[in-house]
Amino acid sequence: MNKRWGWLLGLLVSCSPLAAEHGVKVISPERFQLEGGDLSLGLSQDWRQPLPGVTRALIIVHGRLRNAQTYLHSGVEAAQRAAVGAGTLVIAPQFLNESDVKRNQLDDRLLRWKGNDWMAGEPSTGPVHVSSYGALDQIIKHLGNRTLFPALKEIVVAGHSGGAQVVQRFALLGHAHPSLQTEGIRLRYVVANPSSYAYFSPQRPVPFDAARCPGFNDWKYGLQHLPAYAKGQRAEQLEQAYVLRDITYLLGQQDIDPNHPALDKRCEAEAQGAYRLIRGHNYFDYLKRRHPQLRQTLVEVPGVGHDGDAMFTSPEGQNVLFTQ
Repeated sequence: MNKRWGWLLGLLVSCSPLAAEHGVKVISPERFQLEGGDLSLGLSQDWRQPLPGVTRALIIVHGRLRNAQTYLHSGVEAAQRAAVGAGTLVIAPQFLNESDVKRNQLDDRLLRWKGNDWMAGEPSTGPVHVSSYGALDQIIKHLGNRTLFPALKEIVVAGHSGGAQVVQRFALLGHAHPSLQTEGIRLRYVVANPSSYAYFSPQRPVPFDAARCPGFNDWKYGLQHLPAYAKGQRAEQLEQAYVLRDITYLLGQQDIDPNHPALDKRCEAEAQGAYRLIRGHNYFDYLKRRHPQLRQTLVEVPGVGHDGDAMFTSPEGQNVLFTQ
């Protein structure tokens, strides 16, 4: 089986309705060693040896199907279309859950999470307790190694759908990486079509009955009851850091289905808007009202709905991911 047909078979399997419920069948082949456990991931180039030609790293985060190889392919395709493939290292972490490990009889060293807890930055359930956000921190730290990446100028953390939920919350809670600034490496975030966002106050764009939705301001929708990864940081500190970060909200103009099967329809999410496009605009407008000098950007992708590959490989997606 050639590489292209192997990828297509993996895409069909990982996108089946049973994939999310019973575990993915496509497990990424690479391993990233963390203290006490390994993270499954896909790579476009071997990052264990020096890559002097790489000037940009794209960390691309999968959605709820945990189909990291599909996202790896989208990242590579987008880079090739933008004519920056040779200089771009694409990294697709895979946040496996317990059913994935059991179904595929995987190595006990592989990190795994309970259900979709990885989206909210919760710690893994085994073999050690590592926040999914902490795992992203370790990837970023590895990329800061000038022996391996002597020409690296930029790290882009991007995600679509469930992966965009990860990226938005990671940008909010993410630990500082002062060594990147020292080395002149820029860190950016691209948030594409998430079902929901984390708000900094109880204010919401859609009227709702708080008595019927008591968790509307709990993490991951608000800043009450933050995960351990946040280390007790105050909401004011988190907000001030967040609005200074380089974040682009990439929204599909056709992601407007209020009944999309993968749309979060819990009251906490419905208070943010009826569908993903309006939820993104509502959140961006909310930030601008609170911070009139906000330098973050919102970019729409014409003709595209809830489709990660189409979002990232579109001309708008390419421009956002690979700003020259």
